[in-house]
Amino acid sequence: MTGLFAAAFLLGLVFNAAPGAVFAETVRQGVRGGFRPALAVQVGSLVGDATWAVLGLAGIGMAMQVDALRWPVGLAGAAYLVWLSWDSWRAARVEYSLDATPARAGRQALRSGMVLSVTNPQNLAYWAAMGSALGAVGITQPTASDYGIFFAGFMASSILWCFVCAAVVDRLFRRAGARWARLDR
Repeated sequence: MTGLFAAAFLLGLVFNAAPGAVFAETVRQGVRGGFRPALAVQVGSLVGDATWAVLGLAGIGMAMQVDALRWPVGLAGAAYLVWLSWDSWRAARVEYSLDATPARAGRQALRSGMVLSVTNPQNLAYWAAMGSALGAVGITQPTASDYGIFFAGFMASSILWCFVCAAVVDRLFRRAGARWARLDR
């Protein structure tokens, strides 16, 4: 059981560390508002990841192999990415104080993370495959407890990643953003 938890933990770290839309949004929110908005994006993403994990491990991920179900999710993800790009472009035209965070920024960042994660086709493919891939870690007849241990390992690494990623973004990008703002004047 410890081996299954460790394998799930490592797979979770690999999954979460892959750069993509959630990381880009984390950087965007972190540069503007620091650790809390960056963490909010990551926690929002965690909600979406947990949703896909439960669905994938429960076998619903196999149903998402049907084009009629996969296409709407993919299109919703693409539409959200287009909207997020438009919103980022529009926000780039507004001057922000790097030290001031709007009151709604945390909720917006949390919502962005959730929507990006739920509509991400990478999550769909990952969990559709993972629901039937426990054999790769030596479990040929997975039980409910095996799935539970796998989910716990994945979520433990995901929670750790939320804090690590938000802290790294805050340390690297926010301070770099403040220096760039001073140089730009």
